[in-house]
Amino acid sequence: MSLIDNIIRSDVRAMAAYHVPDSTGFVKLDAMENPYLLPPELRGELGHRLADVAMNRYPVPSYTTLKAGICGRLGVPDGFGVVLGNGSDELISIISTACAKPGAKVLAPVPGFVMYAVSARFAGLDFIGVPLKTDFTLDKAAMLAAIAQHAPAVTYLAYPNNPTGNLFDADDMLDIIRAVGDTGIVVVDEAYQPFAQASFMPRLPEFGNLIVMRTLSKLGLAGIRLGYMSGNSALLAEFDKVRPPYNVNVLTQAVAEFMLDHVDLLDAQATILRDERTRLSAALAALPGVEVFPSAANFLLIRLQNTDNSAGNVFGRLLERKVLIKNVGKMHALLDNCLRVTVGTPEENSVFLDALTASLAS
Repeated sequence: MSLIDNIIRSDVRAMAAYHVPDSTGFVKLDAMENPYLLPPELRGELGHRLADVAMNRYPVPSYTTLKAGICGRLGVPDGFGVVLGNGSDELISIISTACAKPGAKVLAPVPGFVMYAVSARFAGLDFIGVPLKTDFTLDKAAMLAAIAQHAPAVTYLAYPNNPTGNLFDADDMLDIIRAVGDTGIVVVDEAYQPFAQASFMPRLPEFGNLIVMRTLSKLGLAGIRLGYMSGNSALLAEFDKVRPPYNVNVLTQAVAEFMLDHVDLLDAQATILRDERTRLSAALAALPGVEVFPSAANFLLIRLQNTDNSAGNVFGRLLERKVLIKNVGKMHALLDNCLRVTVGTPEENSVFLDALTASLAS
């Protein structure tokens, strides 16, 4: 046997690494980022702030000031705290590690965010995927049956869901939270909350098994990699034991604390993107052979209905025209012939629409 065979887990050897395509020179609409930079005057202020950061010192691992700013400005209920992560990905990993008792399981609707399953498997947890209905709504009956059968330690519900973009029915989600009860936790992933304007965060006091997880990435700060989750203090204390002690670096901390004083700017950008989402959705729906699904996120899922224009072929034609979106057609059977596009600036959206129209015609 080779060195790799001797030391690396077989399931890891069988996996492919998470692939991020090179976007140099492309109109980049594949990663659900906010396309807007900060205004020049704010960039200048932030530069002065960062110049004073003591990069020779480790972060203070309590992050008291940053946590207080998040709780005070981002809608965390009074009396609730947060655990911080290097993006939502690390928070998901923390949850998986903390809950990885022998035989424990993670459950989530599929198609959904791939890291729920990936992180579960890395931690040695079984992952149970429950297919959505063909219209991408929750199959509540199937979810409740899976909960009864598997008693999952962790159930994920993305609100709105990625890659479909829709908000699940809130009453269905409440029934799932109640069904899980004290045998597990339900993590409501609100990564796209700035665009959905709907949240389970205010309901945290009602449910001891509820965790609400968010990220600053979609709000406009993808580059600093900061996520946070809130829930009852006993749960957060256990998760905090698993969190690496210096997981949020001093530059991320400084940028986040600065931007929490300018959340109104980020909210205004989100408003612009919601308006652009409406415009882009209508323009796509007007194209022949294109089905557009409802979205409460900063992206749109479309299905190409003409089999001569497969998602793979059109994706390739868009690449030739230097427009990068996401081909999700092979992620799950329910996503057959689907593409996902981030809502960009008006100019980027127009470039995409022109490129897609030409790609469909060719």
